Amino acid sequence: MIYEMRRYVLQPGRVAEWEKAFGDGYQTRAKYSQLGGLWHTEIGPLNEVIHIWPYENLQHRAEVRAESAKDPAGNWPPSVPGAIVTMETDILDPVKGMTDWSGPQQWGNLYEMRQYTYAPGTLGKVAPAFGEAIAGRAEIYPVAGIFTSTLGNLNRMIQLFPFKDWAHRDEVRTEFRKTGVWPPHTDASPVAQLVRHMIPADCSPLH
Repeated sequence: MIYEMRRYVLQPGRVAEWEKAFGDGYQTRAKYSQLGGLWHTEIGPLNEVIHIWPYENLQHRAEVRAESAKDPAGNWPPSVPGAIVTMETDILDPVKGMTDWSGPQQWGNLYEMRQYTYAPGTLGKVAPAFGEAIAGRAEIYPVAGIFTSTLGNLNRMIQLFPFKDWAHRDEVRTEFRKTGVWPPHTDASPVAQLVRHMIPADCSPLH
């Protein structure tokens, strides 16, 4: 399974409008394949919406996108004129040890996305350690996903962690530091880091 992560920067004040249009159109899009999750940023780069779609492979992605765009309902992709400033997409592979997304989950109302960029040639040495450590981290609270980029912005690891709320985030982070299960030790350090704290949209299967 692969995951497509799409990141849109919107005009200030247009996030709620765009999310509503997306939710309305998703009723059509869901006939072709299911959304993984949709969020908007609360802390970090603002006015961003990030949506992640699981696919069997790149061919499945191409077929689904072509068929959904031809749906007679005519409301996909959602149209909010002038709302989108920039768009980018990355294709992600799950690290070994990650459980593939299989449907809605009620994990929380706060998601933390940690984006680490590594020097070329080093990510392959780092990803296995994170995959091996997922089970221990998940015993404290579920891990939504850990991915590496294969197309788009390369040499990146994306970590996605859900929390019930801000207080729960503090509790979980205290616990895994106390037990020493996270973060795993690796021989390579990231050259850049970016953290986004995000709120799920109403239509997001991951909450």
